[in-house]
Amino acid sequence: MLLIAAGWIAVLLVGGGIALDRTLTNLVERNFDEQLEYILTAMIGSAEIEAGGEVFFNRILGDQRFLEPNSGLYWQINGEGYEPYPSRSLWDRTLQLQGDHFDDEAHFYDSAQFDGEQLRMVERSVILPNSEVRWTFAVASETDELDDQIAEIRGILISSFALLGLGLLLMTLFQIRYGLSPLRRVRAAIQKLRNTGASSISEPLPTEVQPLVQELNELLEHSERQAEEARTHAGNLAHALKTPLTVLTNAATARDPKLDRLVFRETKSMQRHVDHHLARARAVGRRSSGRSRAEVWPSVESVLRAVTRIHQGVRFDLAGNQEAAVAIERQDLDEILGNLVENAAKYGGGSVFVTVDAEPDDHHSIIWVEDDGMGIPDGERERIFDRGVRLDTGKPGTGLGLAIVRDVAEIYGGSVTLGESEDLDGLLVRLSLPRAATVAD
Repeated sequence: MLLIAAGWIAVLLVGGGIALDRTLTNLVERNFDEQLEYILTAMIGSAEIEAGGEVFFNRILGDQRFLEPNSGLYWQINGEGYEPYPSRSLWDRTLQLQGDHFDDEAHFYDSAQFDGEQLRMVERSVILPNSEVRWTFAVASETDELDDQIAEIRGILISSFALLGLGLLLMTLFQIRYGLSPLRRVRAAIQKLRNTGASSISEPLPTEVQPLVQELNELLEHSERQAEEARTHAGNLAHALKTPLTVLTNAATARDPKLDRLVFRETKSMQRHVDHHLARARAVGRRSSGRSRAEVWPSVESVLRAVTRIHQGVRFDLAGNQEAAVAIERQDLDEILGNLVENAAKYGGGSVFVTVDAEPDDHHSIIWVEDDGMGIPDGERERIFDRGVRLDTGKPGTGLGLAIVRDVAEIYGGSVTLGESEDLDGLLVRLSLPRAATVAD
């Protein structure tokens, strides 16, 4: 930031300095030329013709430098057929005029006809009264004084702009340090956060960095929530595996003759628990990896084909919006729909009806899974989502299917609720998942 500011300050000051230098130089040069032209006008106004045709001044020019030899200020009058009429300051020298043409107006030009003396000259051609001769009046002045004035102006400009540039750089440095001081305070707050073990930044900070602090606190809260979820699921998995392991240990110690069946049953239970927690962990990882998208209709068709092979006597129907897409990974969507459809086929009476986009909602896709079974009483519809809960213990299962469905759906911002099917008089599972952004979005 300081280098960029220094670059722009240098460019602007140099550009402005050059423009101001040219402006002031032109003003000084113009003033110098106006003084020469004033003297020239005074010469022409004072000039008259003698009886013999010679030119003379009816009054003396006021500047005493015209009387001092080699003073640096000269005048001269040339006339065709007459000797040049010079000022005393020229002494034994003569100005070489550009008098080969007629100048109605004052004509300025530079001349180096004298060694070591640069001259600024102005001349004008006039025809005086009582004379038909073209007289050329000229005034010349050395430019040392003009150059000194220009050099003095440039010195003032350079020193002034240098001080101005230094002041601007110091002000920019102060502004940068002052402007970035809230970030240094944020850094100090983060260091304090790390050293003290606090969960968020609570100290008051400037308004400019409050959005950053808010996002940082939300990130810390999100990380803490994820860590707590990880700890919770690790504890749940350990608790879920503890009972089967205890059963197997006791059976092996007692040399239970049914040990083989116990091993098969308990290992299946442990495998289901492990699959449940792995599915949730994968869903969390995939959700954090970026924007997800899955087509609902192909996923439902794939699940129905798989479940049909297991429950060949069940009739499956599918209806709704074939273009619906949800913001979830295809593998997780298959996991959710597979559990719901399999439960409907297992506990229903032989009919399963899946409807995609069953309710109008711009932000969520609502999927109904209905069956014609006995349904679930109102008082049990919330408890059934708990891990290990099964209302029908006469059929195989671990009671983890709906728990997996709810956990994975909530990870993606969705929800699962239970109701009663009006068409099939059985259970209605209402799955709500956020819609995926369109390709154009």
